[in-house]
Amino acid sequence: SGGLELMFNNKDSHEIRLPSKVPGTSESANIKYLLKYLCDELMTDTRKELFVLDDAIRAGVLVLINDADWELEGEDEYTLQPKDTILFVSTLHGG
Repeated sequence: SGGLELMFNNKDSHEIRLPSKVPGTSESANIKYLLKYLCDELMTDTRKELFVLDDAIRAGVLVLINDADWELEGEDEYTLQPKDTILFVSTLHGG
């Protein structure tokens, strides 16, 4: 939202299914894995740096996990659960 949908084929919502474990590891799928998945599989814009810098969410992008600030949930280490809703809102356009 907030303009980020332009980076994802002009879609403002995606329903995706991820494995519970990061493929090839014993690690649980978390927001960090979700970011990599989004960039590798769903992003259609080549300007990845507008969303992610150094494999971390860019400053100016608000992340909500089930309507709560991700800082309250452990940020990118949050373990994804079935039916989670993750919302990315760009604040870079001025609010």
